[in-house]
Amino acid sequence: MDVFLTVLGFVFVCLGIVGSFLPVLPGPITSWVGLLLIQLTSPIAENWMYLGVTLFVAVFIFILDYFIPTIGAKKFGGSKYGAYGTTIGLIVGLLSPIPFGIVIGAFSGALVGELLYDSEDINRALKASFGAFIGFLTSTFIKFSTAILYFILFIMDLITVL
Repeated sequence: MDVFLTVLGFVFVCLGIVGSFLPVLPGPITSWVGLLLIQLTSPIAENWMYLGVTLFVAVFIFILDYFIPTIGAKKFGGSKYGAYGTTIGLIVGLLSPIPFGIVIGAFSGALVGELLYDSEDINRALKASFGAFIGFLTSTFIKFSTAILYFILFIMDLITVL
């Protein structure tokens, strides 16, 4: 059973890293499930404080992820349309075969969203889409960093099992 939990935990931690880039998969929370699973193995003493703190961080980042692109867009004079466009562009970029499709899709989506909001001022739309894009990159970086940290914590726990 310990081997099964360890392998399943490893899968979840790896999915958490992937989920840092995919908007449909909550990266840090998925990685946290991997930490929980390895903590449930018999060689490791369960540390509920450790699990509670890491869960709090994962949930906090999950919630923050919804606000960062909007904050970035608003700092640069954008609207909610730019933030929504960023998310839609990200999904389209993921499905495209173009290298860096995620990045191009996120920026293009933000621009299209801002142009739908106000098609008269292209300079404002460019500036706002850049802000939404910066917010997206910031959010992705935070999620990715947390998922990598959880991966390292998982490996450290795994080393104690071996």
